[in-house]
Amino acid sequence: MAQTKSPLRTTYRAHHYFADMGARKIRPFAQLVRYKTVDEALELLRYYPNRGARLLEKVIKSAMANAVDRGVRRAQELVVVEARVDGGPMWKRIDPRARGMAYLIRRRLAHIHVALAEPGE
Repeated sequence: MAQTKSPLRTTYRAHHYFADMGARKIRPFAQLVRYKTVDEALELLRYYPNRGARLLEKVIKSAMANAVDRGVRRAQELVVVEARVDGGPMWKRIDPRARGMAYLIRRRLAHIHVALAEPGE
């Protein structure tokens, strides 16, 4: 069998577990910044008024700080190789309605995952 070169790169990760917002509201911003440089991703997110953009921006900044802590010299040139938003647990509540019925209220949470890597290959 022919061996292929493994595309292993050092990744710098950050997570925000139990973010107080539904995952569907944050996912469009994760798709927007995926495979862009950190500088470009932060510049894109800065001008959106949405709260989901603020949450993702904080996670990207945290991953960049993790990279700087591990000795990366040009952290602005790192690339967002993974920007994933998963659904978290739900708080379930009951809203009493007319004629003895009850509606279920679901307060959704999300898990935000970001990984940065150095550009190349």
